[in-house]
Amino acid sequence: MLREEIKQQTKGYIMAGLGLVAGLAWNEAIKSLIEYLYPLDQGSLLAKFVYAVLITVFVVVFSTYLFGPEEKNK
Repeated sequence: MLREEIKQQTKGYIMAGLGLVAGLAWNEAIKSLIEYLYPLDQGSLLAKFVYAVLITVFVVVFSTYLFGPEEKNK
């Protein structure tokens, strides 16, 4: 039983690591798109802040949805 729990945790850690790699790849792609659409002298800083705020809101909503019901059952 303990061995199965360790196996499941290890799978979770591996998937989290792969998710981080995919997230970093998307981050670079979106940053490049912002720089392409808004060259450095045309307000790319504002576009990056808007992107950061949108991603933050998405993560908060998604994590609340993902972990909300689990916490209510405890």
